[in-house]
Amino acid sequence: MISLRFEAGTLVATPPQQSADAPWSGFTWDQRTSQWRAPARCYRQLLTDARDLGQQWQDRARDYQTINLNLAEPIIPRTHQTEALRAWRDAGKAGCIALPTGAGKTITAVLAIVMTGRSTLVVVPTIDLMQQWEQVLSKYLRAESSPCKIGLLGGGTHDPQPITVATYDSALIHIERLGAKFGLLIFDECHHLPAPQYQTIALASIAPFRLGLSATMERADGRESVVYDLVGPLVYEAKIQEMVAKVLAPYDVFNIQVPMSAEERLAYEMARATYTSFLKRSGIRFNQGADWMQFVRMAARSADGRQAMRAYREQKRLAQAASGKLAATWEILMRHAGEQIIVFTDDNAMAYRIGREFFVPVLTHQTRPKERKAFLDGFRTGSISVLATSRVLNEGVDVPEASVGVVLSGTGTVREHVQRLGRILRARPGKRAVLYEVIAQGTSEYFVNQRRRQHDAYQGSAPVS
Repeated sequence: MISLRFEAGTLVATPPQQSADAPWSGFTWDQRTSQWRAPARCYRQLLTDARDLGQQWQDRARDYQTINLNLAEPIIPRTHQTEALRAWRDAGKAGCIALPTGAGKTITAVLAIVMTGRSTLVVVPTIDLMQQWEQVLSKYLRAESSPCKIGLLGGGTHDPQPITVATYDSALIHIERLGAKFGLLIFDECHHLPAPQYQTIALASIAPFRLGLSATMERADGRESVVYDLVGPLVYEAKIQEMVAKVLAPYDVFNIQVPMSAEERLAYEMARATYTSFLKRSGIRFNQGADWMQFVRMAARSADGRQAMRAYREQKRLAQAASGKLAATWEILMRHAGEQIIVFTDDNAMAYRIGREFFVPVLTHQTRPKERKAFLDGFRTGSISVLATSRVLNEGVDVPEASVGVVLSGTGTVREHVQRLGRILRARPGKRAVLYEVIAQGTSEYFVNQRRRQHDAYQGSAPVS
């Protein structure tokens, strides 16, 4: 009989003797201990293989609970949530769901937790998200007839419970000890999972049931397959256009191209020439995903390469911080005076510049929690109508309703565009959201803008008047 146990993020199986081939998928022979060993995530596959082979086993690995969960408040799922849950269930309760920001990913997960009825670990990227999940789960989940205590791992709190929310960093620290205690593993913003260190969370957990959540599974490096391997396939995806008028507000996206000053243009062209000359000499064309890493490696090997990297950063900075963007931003703020507006930048420097120029609050990763709460509460009540932010509002913060977004700089990823667009799409009667993308004319920002907008159905241009 097979004896199976959990040990520091791995499974140890002890059949009578070593054989030439591993009797189960994922296992290798550990010469040190004379046992078969595999990553803990092989738990589900091992039990399936053993059952198919007619083998019996003694399961000492499982330490997670079956919980009779119900809802403290009724939830009537929307059509897309019902379809997503059905697809996840039909895939064996192991897979990824992609829903736009504002389409109810957290509520979908609550229903998945109740459906599965197993102790659950929810993994999130930030402390803000950890606290938001704790609030939602505490509101809706009941075990038998009692409120369900939600455990927390992160931000100085270490209180694991049958239903626990952890940051990625804290889950990584504790997973080798807690990896057998959860039957359902949920990764919020699961596009973070391919980071080498975070993969350990999925590998060192025995959880047979897994759910990945994201606004879009697309990654700049194309490593979505890592998520599918560790969590399960993409079982349901809803595009923003499909949700408009049903769940999300209709919207328009406008491009505004602004000129650079003569001094900015000269400095940009000089930096751009230094950078592109190095690319040509090095044979780097950026037509493959690995070309960026090739540039980074080659840039580190010589003085010319390091100069090219500095030039790359300088031409990017000049385009993102072009002075014409300030005038365009002012016109947008005046055009939408009285509406709730979020101004997005790619870096803190530009966000603080917007704050100084227009006397508006700024949210970055440097903003203290109490100050952040005050800004968001003010935005929610209407006493603050404009917020400037770097990447901190892309994900991980429950942003009050806004109707206008202004993107002054960003990456070329569709995911970032979907996240920022989703911040202004919370529906209400008569609302039509507007997203402005302000780019420096005649710079590489144009191509970055085109890459991140590949999915848009509502596109247009808005001249600066």
